[in-house]
Amino acid sequence: MDMLLSMLGGKGLSGLLKTGTAILTIVLVVPALLKIFIVTVDEGWAAIRTRNGKPIIRNRPQRRASSRGGAVGEVVVLHPGSHGAFPLFFWYKLVDVRCRATDLPAREMTGAEGHQHRVHASFEWRPIPSGRDLRVFELDVMNVTERASNIVGAALRDVIRGFDGAELPHNDEINTRVIAASAEDVRRSCGVELVRVMVTGDALTDGYLLSTALRDTDRDAQAVAALHALN
Repeated sequence: MDMLLSMLGGKGLSGLLKTGTAILTIVLVVPALLKIFIVTVDEGWAAIRTRNGKPIIRNRPQRRASSRGGAVGEVVVLHPGSHGAFPLFFWYKLVDVRCRATDLPAREMTGAEGHQHRVHASFEWRPIPSGRDLRVFELDVMNVTERASNIVGAALRDVIRGFDGAELPHNDEINTRVIAASAEDVRRSCGVELVRVMVTGDALTDGYLLSTALRDTDRDAQAVAALHALN
């Protein structure tokens, strides 16, 4: 009993408090500080280091050569993994590089033989987290979906103009041709990667049905049925 009372006395209690504080600091405070100053970037995300909301452009060569390091003039990009953040983690701005889709407005397009198609299409895209592309995406592009839609829509029109017949080919062929025609322009103008272009709906327009019926010299039941289809 005397021993316990002596431990709870002045010097003993002070020693216990110091020991407990040291243990709590090591177990709780140090890991919490490390967590604050370390940013973990997931596989589905890329992060660029920013200051005042704008990307930091590398203005001097790296001290140590690295395969992930960019050249002078490149945007500082954080790849998946854990990175130290100094002084605070809010200096880092995350850029979502996952794929997203944008619908194109329904348009009437004419094929090689004068066939008209009402085409409903969409395209998938994602930001490119590197250098000039990311700089264009972050700073230069005001509305990336509208800008990219115009480029993809124009390329889709030119591609469809080369198809014969009343039916469009499979999506794989349209996708390959449109990407070949517009992917580089989309990347240069918008800083994004064009992943896929898909025609989600295709219907003959009333204008095409009417013009076919008027050109039909037989004026038979098929022409009459085409005219009735307009009503």
